[in-house]
Amino acid sequence: MSVFARSPADRVIVVGAGVAGLATALRLAPRPVTLITAAPLGAGTATGWAQGGIAAAVGTDDAPSLHADDTCAAGAGLTEPDVALRVAEAGPGLIEWLVALGTGFDREPNGALALGLEAAHSRRRIVRARGDSTGRTVLDALVCAAQATPSIEILVAGLHGLMQDAEGRVRGVVCERDGVAFRLPARAVVLATGGVGALYASTTNPRGALGRGLLAAARAGAALRDLEFVQFHPTAIAAGRDPMPLATEALRGEGARLIDEFGAPVMAGIEGGDLAPRDVVARGIFQALSRGRTVYLDTRGRLGERMPRRFPTVAALCAEAGIDPALQPIPVRPAAHYHMGGILVDEAGRSTVPGLWACGEVSSTGLHGANRLASNSLLEALAFAPSIAESIGDASVLAGADRPAPLPEIRPEDPAVLTATRGIMERCVGVVRDEAGLSQAVAHLTDLTERGSDAAATGLMIARSALDRCESRGAHWRSDYSGQLPARHSVLTTAAADAPALQELTDA
Repeated sequence: MSVFARSPADRVIVVGAGVAGLATALRLAPRPVTLITAAPLGAGTATGWAQGGIAAAVGTDDAPSLHADDTCAAGAGLTEPDVALRVAEAGPGLIEWLVALGTGFDREPNGALALGLEAAHSRRRIVRARGDSTGRTVLDALVCAAQATPSIEILVAGLHGLMQDAEGRVRGVVCERDGVAFRLPARAVVLATGGVGALYASTTNPRGALGRGLLAAARAGAALRDLEFVQFHPTAIAAGRDPMPLATEALRGEGARLIDEFGAPVMAGIEGGDLAPRDVVARGIFQALSRGRTVYLDTRGRLGERMPRRFPTVAALCAEAGIDPALQPIPVRPAAHYHMGGILVDEAGRSTVPGLWACGEVSSTGLHGANRLASNSLLEALAFAPSIAESIGDASVLAGADRPAPLPEIRPEDPAVLTATRGIMERCVGVVRDEAGLSQAVAHLTDLTERGSDAAATGLMIARSALDRCESRGAHWRSDYSGQLPARHSVLTTAAADAPALQELTDA
């Protein structure tokens, strides 16, 4: 049956085909699901690029409470402890679910899961697959499962916006394909559209990670939370590529060290050193670069020799850049990697707009706070998918009058405007921020938004949120406000498209 022939009373639309979208679609089975993906299934998603793994308290010396404690510590006061514990408790069972789907995780000779160590984790709890190819392995298993599920239909199209009835309830999506817009009604919509990294000139994310789902939700009136918290991965490989290839954090867990061109340790004197939380390491590298230093990840010797077997993805990336990690240190720098902010959702993934759910990086669940703990991203999406599916299954279908609107003219993003947006975000809304730079970003992005740029409109929301948070916390670091205020979330709502109407702080 064609997706266009399905009854809107039955259809659930899931937008995005990374781990969040695929897991949600599978958990919804056998309910009819239309899975909308901007690229052919298995391509164009950040999930496939995830190197590190999935954090889960499965070791004999570990416990979900310890995992939750580490998550809260990394979150710099904004992680919700009950969410952290609930997700950590779900971890072991989610690994079992993935194994049952055919995911081949790495194992020790005795058959136990091989566990890695990453920064800010107090235990070895990173479940990995094919060394540093966890995301790709998990994605392949989920894609195979989705293709074998009759209730899931795949539609390759781009998201343009959300359909709403006269009461504001989300009733479907407006998509575009080959430059033509069309409507697809549904009883519920789940946004699983990923992050915003491609708004920055230096990023580890796919080019399509421009926050389209975030902007669509904002235009529908959904509350957005903590948009200012953008995580910069400390060790993107500085080899002149866009997007930048990643040197997984697990390398530092196995003994790699950050040094400058003179061999001096970059993180000397900083609590946690090379295994400090990501925001701390990113700032350490940024500050060294600002002083004119060149920063390297030193894997020379035995670790570098083992990389083709233990970290084949990074080894291949180094080879492409002409680097032998056994003999040469790897040049690195911070790059936009993950968005802790997103669509405000409850414990079942419901947004503040009826009929709209969100899962994965596009959502703000309360797990990550101001700084995501390494390898908690895939875990979060997997943990919320069952709750979202159950919530949608329980939701009643309410009658509502249609709010017809003309189909929009599809205008592709102007490459020059996108380049300008990425440069502004990189210079002014990056690892270290201040009032002058953020004010400049708001002014320039406002102008670009008025010229019709969706990328600039999304960047503008982030820049405004960063300007309004006059403190340094987690991944949001203000050189002009180095101290901290009482812990608060920022919440942004919009009364109309691209017009922020309320910016408030709420208790954490």
